[in-house]
Amino acid sequence: MDLKRNGSQSASRGPAEYFTGTVRVDPLFKAPAPARASGAYVTFESCSRSNWHTHPLRQTLIVTSGCGFVQSWGGPLRVIQPGDVVWCPPGEKHWHGASSTTAVTHIAIQEELNGKVVDWLERVTDEQYQTTPSAD
Repeated sequence: MDLKRNGSQSASRGPAEYFTGTVRVDPLFKAPAPARASGAYVTFESCSRSNWHTHPLRQTLIVTSGCGFVQSWGGPLRVIQPGDVVWCPPGEKHWHGASSTTAVTHIAIQEELNGKVVDWLERVTDEQYQTTPSAD
């Protein structure tokens, strides 16, 4: 058994090449092989967001606080709130981040395939970000 105490792992800033705005990543776990899952708390300050990206296997987001957005390529902008769970299938181009007025924190869990957990793509434009979110 391995116990990681709260605060025992250093947080990092989300790299500016993959995120717009202020994003903090607090690692939670990286399962040892043969498992391939890892997880982190990710906090997006208001107006912050990821670039468009895909995952070779999948990603699960569990919203823990605040209010934010998720969007799949070609799909509606959707609001996410605490308790919501978002499952992104392998290869689906998407982004996620905070609303324009509120920070959002989620637990991000992803699986590694051949040493990769994410493929980063282009930035989400201000026009894409400011689209009216879907009410669903």
